[in-house]
This record gives sequence, C-alpha cells and structure tokens, in this order.
Amino acid sequence: MATPDTPGPDSTHQRPDGVSDLTVEALGKLSEALEVVEHARGYLYGFHRLTGKADLNLSDAEELFRKAGHTELADKLATEIIGRNVIEGRWTFQIMEDYDDHYYSEFKSFEKEARDSLVEGKRHLFEAEMKEERRTKGQKHHEALPPEA
Repeated sequence: MATPDTPGPDSTHQRPDGVSDLTVEALGKLSEALEVVEHARGYLYGFHRLTGKADLNLSDAEELFRKAGHTELADKLATEIIGRNVIEGRWTFQIMEDYDDHYYSEFKSFEKEARDSLVEGKRHLFEAEMKEERRTKGQKHHEALPPEA
C-alpha cells in the first residue's frame, strides 16, 4: 500500500535502463502533440454533431415556413441548404472518417511504435518524472501512488 513516503513512480512509469533524458523528453513532446491532436479531434467531432443537428433543425424550419405559407422559401431551403455538403462532396461524417483513417490512426500508431521501440511501450515517462520532481515527499496529497497501489 502506498504511503506519503512511498517512492515513485510505479514500475510502469519508470524509464528502462539506458534511456536518455533526451529520449524521454522527445517522447514527452510526442505525447504532448498527441494530446493536442486528441483535443482537435474532439472539436472535429463537435463540429460534426453540431452541423448534423443544425441540418435536422432546418427541416423544422422548412415545415414552419410551409405552414406559414412561404412555400418558395421552404422549397429553396429544402433543395439548396438541407442535406448540402459542408465541404465539396462531403458531409461531416466523411470528414471524420478521412481524419481518423488518414491522420489520427497513423499518428496514434506512430506514437505507440516510438514508445514500443524506445521505452518498452511505457507511457507518460516525462510526466511521471516531472511529478516525482515536483511533489513534496511526505506531504498529504503529494503521494507518489494511489493508496491501492
């Protein structure tokens, strides 16, 4: 069981013998870049969802225009805006698929390959070492590991 004085990090976050500071720093930058890509991907999924919701709301607007007697406007909305591609030839799901298939998956694969080949697949070594440097040993809420470790 971990105590405030338990040394850290745990074995899954300790650099293998012979791995240099520069290698850990490079992997840390790669991990940081992946986190930014994950964040960007979240925005892209948000864009996908919001655009889809807007398109569905347009159907309600079309119906209301028709009920209000504005059939020309409703017809134009139905034929020119509803269901329209957001990028030439693509709806947002196609943008997501292209992003996932041609960028995101390749990036994730490369990051894993780098970790596997350099540090036995261990993740967040840079952050784990930073935590160990920054925490106040023996201080409550600065423990190296969770109690269940």
